[in-house]
Amino acid sequence: METREAILRAREAGFDLVEVAPQSRPPVCRIMDYGKWKYAQRKKEQHSKAKRHETELKEIRIKTPKIGDHDLEIKIKHAREFLARGDRVQFTLRFRGRELAHVDEGQKVFAKIQQDLSEVSKVDQGYRREGRRITMTLAPGGTPAPKAKSEPAKAAAPKAPAAESATPPAAQTPSAS
Repeated sequence: METREAILRAREAGFDLVEVAPQSRPPVCRIMDYGKWKYAQRKKEQHSKAKRHETELKEIRIKTPKIGDHDLEIKIKHAREFLARGDRVQFTLRFRGRELAHVDEGQKVFAKIQQDLSEVSKVDQGYRREGRRITMTLAPGGTPAPKAKSEPAKAAAPKAPAAESATPPAAQTPSAS
C-alpha cells in the first residue's frame, strides 16, 4: 500500500504509522499507538530489573579459633541462607594474642565450615592468612552430596515355620468318631 494511504488510515483510526522492518523491500509498517507501546516496553524493563538479584559479598566474622560448636553452627546456618539467596560469603577469623601461635586451629575451623557447606557452595578462594586474620570466600552452587542408596526392600526372608495351631496339642479336643 502507498505510504500516503497508510498515513491517512492511521490518522483516521487515531493511531500512529510505525515502521517495523525498514530493511525489507518494501519496508513494513504497522498502525499502532506508539506511546502506549513505548510505555509498556518501559514497564516490562523495570519489572525485569526489579526481579534481578545482585550478588553481594557477605562477611561472617569469627572472633576466635576457640569458637564453640553451637556458635559455629549458627554462623554456618547464616552462611547457608546467604548462599541460598545467591550471595557470596567471606569468612574472616581473627587471631588475638597467643592464638597466633596456633594457626592450625583456625584452619581446622575453616575445614569444618568448608565441609558443612560443600553441598550448597564451592570454594571461591581457599583460606589464606593475611597478618592476624585468615579469610576464605565461598560462592553459591556446589555439588550436592550423593544421596545414600536406600536399602532395597528385603527379599522374602526365610520365615520360621508357623505353628500349625495356636493351641497346644494337649488342649485339642478329640473328634468324635
